Amino acid sequence: MSRFLFTLIYLFLLLSSSLSYAVEGNGDQPKNDNISDIIDPPGSAALNILVSSLSSLKELKKQNKGTIENIETLIRLKLLPSLDIAYSTQRALDNYYDDLTDSEKQLFETYIIESLINDYVGILGAYQDLDSINISVGKNILRKDNRANVPLIISFSDNSQPVEVALSMVKTNSWKIYDVTYSGVSLIKNYQAQFGSMIKRKGKDFLIGIITKKVLEIKK
Repeated sequence: MSRFLFTLIYLFLLLSSSLSYAVEGNGDQPKNDNISDIIDPPGSAALNILVSSLSSLKELKKQNKGTIENIETLIRLKLLPSLDIAYSTQRALDNYYDDLTDSEKQLFETYIIESLINDYVGILGAYQDLDSINISVGKNILRKDNRANVPLIISFSDNSQPVEVALSMVKTNSWKIYDVTYSGVSLIKNYQAQFGSMIKRKGKDFLIGIITKKVLEIKK
C-alpha cells in the first residue's frame, strides 16, 4: 500500500518537470454526440488535472517556498477539488456505505484525505529530481456511461522502462479521479479490503471508532 501510494505521489512529482505529452491512437476519441465529451474527453482531463496541480508545485520550489505548510495548501486547493473523494469513499466501503449516517460517511472521507496528505506531503517537499519526462495517454481508454479508465504511460529521460498507471475517472459536471491502479493494485480496492475485513471481524462500530481515533491523531 505504501509503495503504491508513493508511486502515485511520484507520478504527480514527475509531472511538475518540463512536461511533454501526447495522446496515442484514437483511444480518447470515441464516437459521441455529446458535445461536452467531445471537447472534454477523459484522457485530456486526466492530464490537465495533473499538470495544473504540479505546475503549482514546480513554481513553489522555483521560488524557494516549498515548505510543508505551503505544499499541503497546494494539495488542498489544487488537487483535492479534482478528486471525487465522496465517490471513492462509497466504493471503498462497498455494501456497507448505505448503512452509514451522513456524519460517518464524512468521517471516512476525511480519513482518506488526511491520510494521503499526512503521509506524503513530506515526500513532495523533499523531492528535488524534476527531470523532464514524456507522458502519453494509452490507446485503450475504457468508457461506460459517466465513468472511464484512462491509462497513462510515463516514459523517463534515462530510457528506463516506462511505467503505466491507470486513472479511474467519473464525470458529473466534470471529470474527476476516484481511483488509481498501479501494477494491478487499486488504491480503492486496498481500502475496501481493509474496511471490509475489519467490519466482518469486529463490526462497523469498532471500525468507526478506529477511524475516528486515526483522524484525531492525524490532525494533531
